[in-house]
Amino acid sequence: MIDLHTHTVLSDGELLPFELVRRAVAAGYKAIGITDHVDASNMDLVIPRIVKAAKKLRGLVPIEIIPGAEITHAPPELIKDMVKGARELGACLVIVHGETLAEPVLEGTNRAAIEAGADILAHPGLISIEDILYANEKSVALEITSRKGHSISNGHVAQTAVKFGAQMVINTDSHSPEDLITRAGAERILMGAGIGKERISLVFETSKNIIEKALRRI
Repeated sequence: MIDLHTHTVLSDGELLPFELVRRAVAAGYKAIGITDHVDASNMDLVIPRIVKAAKKLRGLVPIEIIPGAEITHAPPELIKDMVKGARELGACLVIVHGETLAEPVLEGTNRAAIEAGADILAHPGLISIEDILYANEKSVALEITSRKGHSISNGHVAQTAVKFGAQMVINTDSHSPEDLITRAGAERILMGAGIGKERISLVFETSKNIIEKALRRI
């Protein structure tokens, strides 16, 4: 399993980074992105601590650990600068909290995240065709999620992305131990979203490509 969207006690998750990684290893993960929620109030506190934890574990565990951040509920006008700021603080993987149907995210967030060059647009809700095409142009991956609530629009995201050739990843948005899933579980979620078996390998290939790009930033 490759999971590029998880949370720890550094935002609203239940586990310390070390325990999250240990549980991910036990679940058979090959790579994990630690992407705690950030905004202007905590970026400078959270991201360096994720980077520190990842550095301490590097070489000691059989898993790639990607330090990152999820920019959450930021006004669209601020997202570009926040993506840049997160990278400057050491985030090798930047996610933007998209226009999920489960929360009152501001309209225009999806577009701003794509324009800013985020690596992944998380749970983008009823993303428009125009934004799907723009995400494809900017190589921003769209997230299929196992997270309750956010997953409501998985079918729309998957089917529209397939139709217009956009890249997809599957993540858990884990906040607690039971949120971690296996590769087999991820495949079932992808099929449930309407993605055929022949395309599932492409989803994981996109995740691998994001990891390779992120590792070059370390």
